[in-house]
Amino acid sequence: MAVNRGIVYLVGAGPGDPGLLTRRGEALLKVAEVVVYDHLASSRLLDLAPKTALLICAGKSIGHNTMPQGAINELLVEHAKAGRTVVRLKGGDPYVFGRGAEEAEYLRDSGVAFQVVPGVTAAVGVTAYAGVPVTHRDASSAVAFVTGHNDPDASASHGRLDWAALASFPGTLVIYMGVTRLESICKTLVRLGKPATTPAALVEAGTLPRQRTVSGTLADLHRRVAEEGLGPPALLVVGDVVSRRPALRWFENLPLFGQRIVVTRPVGEAESSSAILESYGAEVLIAPTVEIQPLESYEELDRTIGRLAEFRWLVFTSANGVEGFLERLNVLGRDVRALGHLKLAAIGPATAGALGRFHLKADLVPRSFRSEDLAEALGPVVGGGRVLLARADRGRTVLKDELEKIADVEQVAVYRNTDADALPTAVAARIEQGSLDWITLTSSAITERLHSLLTESARSRVGREIRLASLSPVTSETARRLGWNVAAEAKVYTWGGLVDAIVEAVATERTNTSAQP
Repeated sequence: MAVNRGIVYLVGAGPGDPGLLTRRGEALLKVAEVVVYDHLASSRLLDLAPKTALLICAGKSIGHNTMPQGAINELLVEHAKAGRTVVRLKGGDPYVFGRGAEEAEYLRDSGVAFQVVPGVTAAVGVTAYAGVPVTHRDASSAVAFVTGHNDPDASASHGRLDWAALASFPGTLVIYMGVTRLESICKTLVRLGKPATTPAALVEAGTLPRQRTVSGTLADLHRRVAEEGLGPPALLVVGDVVSRRPALRWFENLPLFGQRIVVTRPVGEAESSSAILESYGAEVLIAPTVEIQPLESYEELDRTIGRLAEFRWLVFTSANGVEGFLERLNVLGRDVRALGHLKLAAIGPATAGALGRFHLKADLVPRSFRSEDLAEALGPVVGGGRVLLARADRGRTVLKDELEKIADVEQVAVYRNTDADALPTAVAARIEQGSLDWITLTSSAITERLHSLLTESARSRVGREIRLASLSPVTSETARRLGWNVAAEAKVYTWGGLVDAIVEAVATERTNTSAQP
């Protein structure tokens, strides 16, 4: 008899920032066959799942019910009993106002194995990002997590909170789902004995780049929130700890806080590139316009590797080239000793870093990281020798063209660049709407493909309402040729240089805005 190995993992996704997912949660998403997720789950987390995984939105919020709880329970059981690995991705922590315990009980009663992976609950994550410590030695040594879903003025019912006890609670109140009943909650707490001057704050979209916080007191917070137009999802914090916010706020002070940025690099590069933007407070959307693919045939590369003894220099123009070449060397049963007689050149620090991961050191890295600069740097040292360029199957030929004037040059493809068929639907829609701030461009090929994938109306927004950040003058020139203005260009032609250019442009804009009367 076959053993059913289906299992459901109840995974806490955290309050919004994808970086707050636990390592255990990430590992499970990467092997999931089915992901049943709340509607607030970040798309960046869903990207962790295998492309073959079935993704099912089952989230619920006020006024929004994609799938009733009973149907969610049955869905989890159905897929688990079919032998699948199921990740139930829940906002915050599964057992803190997430109905995770109900789902776990249903799974147990249905004979389905389950495990729980705790997550960062909103009461801890959102308050920390808002600069409000839930406890403080001088202000609060206790904290209560409360649901504000029910009207505090409603008649007594099963599970109704003891608001009189909460009004006298000697610590911090963190109230989930309280924004729609904010005025009633504040007035009830005051009526039952909480001083009207008690500091309070409402945090909307906490831990996300669109986070907004309004502070006040129980007496005036509802009016301030109404004036600012805050709404769900939001968290209410009541207590003296709120007064610590001016000194402890940090998230809103990040250099790219609130900026919405599209990264158009291939998937592997885009994920690592997004990290620095997110650490600076940006919302990142990944929309690869080209993809890195293995070669359709390795015959030519294998023959070339067999002739390595003929060359004096081996030149890499990307980290992908390094990885593709060294991986193929390994497939052929050889190792880095085969490169012992060669001088190695890398177009920039990222490529040199890729060599370093294989315990190889670049003998030459140009001061400026373009093909033209690499050709100029190689000129004095390769004259009369044989040079092998390991690169993509397509792209600019300027390096080969320049070196052929002084050396015997051969180039070989170690990977393919293919065009993406389309942009992710959500990203394409936001470009169409103009609800983005930046699109990054790191090569001419990426720029041209982005242009071809957009509708005419979307193209008209790019370079105007949606600014462009370019990696190099060559990339900028391609954008201009296509009719787009470039708002920021890297001074150092690396991803870090591009991010620095965006930071500088945003800082200048904010300074100019604050200086206006």
